[in-house]
Amino acid sequence: MVLCLGPKALLRRVAAAALLTTLAACGTVAVNPVTGKAERTVMDEASEIAEGRKAHAQVLQEYTALADPKLQAYVNELGQRLAKASHRSHLDWHFTVLDSPEVNAFALPGGYVYITRGIMAYLESEADLAGVIGHEIGHVTARHGAQRATRQQTAGIGVLAASVLGAVLESQGLGGAGQLLGQASQGAAAGYVASYGREQELQADGLGAEYLARSHYDPKNMVDVIHVLKNQERFAAEQARLEGRAAPSGSNWLASHPSNDQRLSQISQTASTYAAGAGNSYQDDGRARYLAAIEGLSYGESAEQGLSRGRNFYHPGLGFALTAPAGWKMQNGTDALILSNPEQDAGLLLRPVPAKFSGSHEQILRQMLPQAEQLQIDKQSLNGLPASHVNAVQRNAQGQRQAIQLTLISGPNKANYMLLYRARDANAMARAARRMQEAEASFRAMTPADRAAAKPWVLRSASMPAGGFAQLAKNSPLGERAEAQLLLLNGALDLEPKPGQRVKVVVTSP
Repeated sequence: MVLCLGPKALLRRVAAAALLTTLAACGTVAVNPVTGKAERTVMDEASEIAEGRKAHAQVLQEYTALADPKLQAYVNELGQRLAKASHRSHLDWHFTVLDSPEVNAFALPGGYVYITRGIMAYLESEADLAGVIGHEIGHVTARHGAQRATRQQTAGIGVLAASVLGAVLESQGLGGAGQLLGQASQGAAAGYVASYGREQELQADGLGAEYLARSHYDPKNMVDVIHVLKNQERFAAEQARLEGRAAPSGSNWLASHPSNDQRLSQISQTASTYAAGAGNSYQDDGRARYLAAIEGLSYGESAEQGLSRGRNFYHPGLGFALTAPAGWKMQNGTDALILSNPEQDAGLLLRPVPAKFSGSHEQILRQMLPQAEQLQIDKQSLNGLPASHVNAVQRNAQGQRQAIQLTLISGPNKANYMLLYRARDANAMARAARRMQEAEASFRAMTPADRAAAKPWVLRSASMPAGGFAQLAKNSPLGERAEAQLLLLNGALDLEPKPGQRVKVVVTSP
């Protein structure tokens, strides 16, 4: 959990600013650089660049750029080479690696491309990385953001940002927690996904293959990229099955995207049209260079974002820890930690109290709930930390009375936090109340034992032993499903690498 503006608030803020600029134009005719066809647009190239520049600043408030100059330079150099081979080489392109464990990448109009360290962990080569970047460049060169703005007469990150190729999956096992918990963060990456149509996603896949070929990478690596997404989908479905949940479906934003099977079929056909030998010579896929580049890359959550370890959540930077009830799930978002019950109908949200609310607990609560008709405050102590449990009633925007239950906690380093109780209905709240209180009672300043357990994970390369991933899993910090996760990490769900081949492993950082 990072203490920054959440994705929904960010979208609203950027959208409000972008809307005025974009809608000021009555609409002009522009030639699409990819198709060569004229199309009506409310966003000419100058507007694309201006909106991308403004939104870029907002992205870096929502995310943090990865503090790894060498890896940033590596990705930028590769991106610049691909951009020079694109249909809009004249743009001032920017490529940024984001410090996020989400499997995602996206782009903004005007030449701003982002890739998370999360997706980089699952790629196998430099050519795979080029495929992801090439896809995102394709969204920009084909003016997909401008096309959506024109159709919807609306702008902002929610419209402008390109999706990662459909990689945001419910692989953390939280199912419908985002919808259930209302105001909760649904994950930073999900906040940036725009519902591009099937044709736009398939076109971006094709452009990625084309830019790979122009840059002397085998376009078949676009097939490998889609396989990475397909493997994520398979892993999420298997994890859901083992936990007795329904597999993630296309009922959410993915419904507007082509299925990974469809993409595999089409990109395989597209890649075959760039056969080597007909004037095309492809260099090696750069696997050794890529493994060297990501050596030591953080895997999963970082210490700065807070670490989930089994049922425990540790935030070394903020100095607190929390334990989830047995069987409950944790989702560490950008503006909230969500604990949800197995039935997915109740949960707790841990959020920092905004700095603008200050004073005593009662003063903070009255500032936060100025319209409360009833405000009952029960003073408590949680492991030596001052706390106030609150029951209140407040009217929503529609004038309806709503019950509010939360606990305000004065945590370490003079920071205040609130634990918000959420449930689908009164019955769900009643069933989950005892477990919520159990989780609340575990909130604590980190102990020496907590700090010893709160070690981040990093990627290393290792030689595949004769015992395969089963042997590597024995010394892995990944837990009971370590072997399955290592298979996914190495794209080996169907075929294990041979003994002696370099593979990616996860180790605890010293």
